[in-house]
Amino acid sequence: MYLALRELRFAKTRYVMVVTIMLLVSFLVLFVTGLANGLAYANASSIKNMSASHFILEKDSDRRFGRSQLTETDLATARSVVGENKAVPLSIRMTTLTEKGLSLKSEVTMFAIDMTSWLAPKVVEGQNITNNTQGQVLVDHKLQDGGIKIGSILVDQMTGMSWTVSGFVSNESYSHTPSVFMNEKDWQKLQGLTSVGIQDSSVKLYNAIALKAKGSQVAQLSSKLMDSEIISKSSTVAAVPGYKEEQSSLLMMIAFLYVISAMVLAVFFYVITIQKTSQFGILKAIGVRTGYLARNVVGQVLLLTIGSLAISLGLIRVVYAALPSSMPFQLHPSTLMLSCSLFIVTAILGSLLSVVKVARTDALDAIGRATA
Repeated sequence: MYLALRELRFAKTRYVMVVTIMLLVSFLVLFVTGLANGLAYANASSIKNMSASHFILEKDSDRRFGRSQLTETDLATARSVVGENKAVPLSIRMTTLTEKGLSLKSEVTMFAIDMTSWLAPKVVEGQNITNNTQGQVLVDHKLQDGGIKIGSILVDQMTGMSWTVSGFVSNESYSHTPSVFMNEKDWQKLQGLTSVGIQDSSVKLYNAIALKAKGSQVAQLSSKLMDSEIISKSSTVAAVPGYKEEQSSLLMMIAFLYVISAMVLAVFFYVITIQKTSQFGILKAIGVRTGYLARNVVGQVLLLTIGSLAISLGLIRVVYAALPSSMPFQLHPSTLMLSCSLFIVTAILGSLLSVVKVARTDALDAIGRATA
């Protein structure tokens, strides 16, 4: 590291330019990673926030809530295996709501749940609702941007049913639409108006059943519910409309950024190494080992990479503080550590080309070129 530090001190301008390039590349990688994580959470936060381990869906539903239909018999079977309190019915429907008296429309996803169960969201503002409450809902705080407030009356565009906003919940969305939570009593009324061929409003149908189940219980349930499919929460999230396509595109972008950063770093340090060929030759001629020179090259890359990452993390914090709350952006400490580790590994891989050049440098040839 002695040679690496002396060279960094001597050629400040050259390495400031290198650090600037590395800083921009690492910042872009971290920002796109945070954006990908934020979009993933915003796309399915209502499902991710649920403490369920698995979901029961109709077998031919393609793992989509809106295409699934389960009965009270399915619910009773699930509860007989996992327990009364560990199987909770869930109904979901995407619709358009308007505030009474206004023309502004909002695309939302409505969830019908047992308000006494572990599926119930936490209210951050206003009053909670119960299973006996009529005509009241909990809505995601994003609807506040459209002027919705506690006491606002929301009207379903399709059926004309209306509900009063009782409270707000935080970070609850599905397929990039704000979530609206109601109890099963109001859901049954809504289904009576929208369902075709069901005249008896007392018939209860669900889109899914959320489970807290062990592996052995899942296997037992699978053998009993032949017309249903039991899938993990991660698989359920992946089946949210648009989730897989969106994440695949972003992950491909991130992967290409890592490849590009490796190529950029490799070219930069290879050019610098070529410029120092004669110096390496002289050092080899006086007895300096190739391993020592290679360690200095890699150490120099590590110092520059870690320095640029440290500055990038500071910039990310500043940018994150300046971003509007509506922009989906998330970078957890574990994700930051993984991203930084990958970037360091990428930088080391990019420096291997320079290490090979140092190893192949012939002392006599290098000295001959230096004296020519």
